[in-house]
Amino acid sequence: MTGPSAAQRRIVPGVRPAPATFGAPLGADVERPGSRQQREVTRLLPGWLLAAIAAILCAVVLIPIVYIFLASLNSDIGVASGEFWPSSWTLGNYVNIWTSVGLANGLTNSIIVAGSTAVVSAAFSIGTAFVLVRYQFRGRRTILRALLGLQSIPGTLLVLPLFVLFSSSATYLGLQVIGTRWGLFITYLTFSLPFSTWVMVTYLRGLPRELEEAARIDGATNLGVLTKIILPLSWPGLVVSAIFAFLPGWNDVLFASVMTNPSSQTAAVALQVFSSSTEGGAIPLYGQMMAASLVCAAPVVLIYMFFQRYLVGGLTAGGVK
Repeated sequence: MTGPSAAQRRIVPGVRPAPATFGAPLGADVERPGSRQQREVTRLLPGWLLAAIAAILCAVVLIPIVYIFLASLNSDIGVASGEFWPSSWTLGNYVNIWTSVGLANGLTNSIIVAGSTAVVSAAFSIGTAFVLVRYQFRGRRTILRALLGLQSIPGTLLVLPLFVLFSSSATYLGLQVIGTRWGLFITYLTFSLPFSTWVMVTYLRGLPRELEEAARIDGATNLGVLTKIILPLSWPGLVVSAIFAFLPGWNDVLFASVMTNPSSQTAAVALQVFSSSTEGGAIPLYGQMMAASLVCAAPVVLIYMFFQRYLVGGLTAGGVK
């Protein structure tokens, strides 16, 4: 066995060597005394109780979803009789919804309107946030407070003003807005852009300025800094702002039912019209309702699963300095 080297025997004056920990392998992290007690003290609930609460919460969320899925494979009579497990399995509900509900047209309109709202909102928000974070000018704080204050206004209060404004544009400007996709797009962009801008403001505050300064030394312009430095580093924040701009356009029923006609109605409105039209029958088409609900929810679930890591990074950005 060779002895310690000269570098290992060297003792820095004024610095006490760390006490040796016997029984621990070389290079292994040694748990500090009291760290385990600290974790036990800070834990509010015991482990078994936390597991039980998590299981209960998962059951509350998953049981309705499982029931909807099983009901979509069951007959209308079986669902109406209260069967949880289908007595007769059928895939006809997933075939019939494309003709009875008119789901294809609704999904197409929802994808176009909500998708364009998400893309445009994210694109505008990163440019606006870059100006608000990196530049000092008069009225900057007022704009930031206004963006935050706009989130406190309920959307239901703006239904009538927006409808009057858009309907009067056809009279005074000869521009038809009500019943068009782009009219609904402007409506959703009005609500999503302030929130997306505030998300990007919070995200850009956490990016180091040294990268931008280095790019400017190399001769990059403001547009070059935005497109070559800020944009590649801001994907998590952009994904968060785009998804949260996509959800109102996908789930909204109030504005979509007022601003659209049968040719431009979204999937949410199509589901509402279908459910209300089948209430007068002897047995409502429960199976098709459940199947249509799952089909409409599938795109949002897939988006969350695909962009999960970006969502976690974007939502927690700016929380720790």
